[in-house]
Amino acid sequence: MRTQAWEPDETWILEPEAPAKLVGAKTAQPSAPVYRDIAVGREGAPAPGGRRRTVPRRVVDEVVASAGKAKGEKLAARIADATYSYEKERYSDALRVLRQLVGEVPGSAAVWELYGLTLYRCGHWAQAASALETFKGLSGSYDQHPVLADCYRALRRYDDAELMWAELRQASPSGDVVAEGRIVAAGVKADRGDLAGAILMLEKASRKVAKPSDRHLRQWYALADLYERAGDLPRARDLFNRVASIDGDAFDVRARLKSLH
Repeated sequence: MRTQAWEPDETWILEPEAPAKLVGAKTAQPSAPVYRDIAVGREGAPAPGGRRRTVPRRVVDEVVASAGKAKGEKLAARIADATYSYEKERYSDALRVLRQLVGEVPGSAAVWELYGLTLYRCGHWAQAASALETFKGLSGSYDQHPVLADCYRALRRYDDAELMWAELRQASPSGDVVAEGRIVAAGVKADRGDLAGAILMLEKASRKVAKPSDRHLRQWYALADLYERAGDLPRARDLFNRVASIDGDAFDVRARLKSLH
């Protein structure tokens, strides 16, 4: 059970294209963290060449404070380009830019965040964990705790992954971030052989809601996966059907249902 992966309420972005959902993780769907949809920046530095890719003003200010005005605005435009590559799933292109940027503006939390998320998408768990630890230290944000926890999980650093969940529970940030953290934490329990404990963590999230959101679908899918692994096929089928009834294209739910018949 590993979801596909998260993001903060307001990040880098490009215009005029609509933001795409960024979902991907270290294994099958769903896997855990889910860098939330990138929000459209209303103002910021445009990329060179007249392309309408921008980053939020707060990111521009952060980079300018670190590198100076003239250089900072050029670097912000490169962040916009890296974001564009990331959003288009051209992760190798994004990495080429970001590897340079973390050296040029090592005090930019935004750069370290995007760098860590790109490494995560590429499956470079140790490097991603290091980058996201730096982001966490610079920003004090809990937004990427689920992604960081999933990196630890991939590295079998289970105690560290559980610590991320403990911090997340105590901080209680947005519902989406907590939900993703819970999915990862349940995955850690399952990886350690405690399927019953993993199921218990997600069962509270299995209740039906009038207007299910994306996080409900992810939690239902993750719980269905656990039920299937535990041999409780009727409950697994019920939850997979619930996900499919709302979004038949979610994850690989059609294939999972087919395998259960």
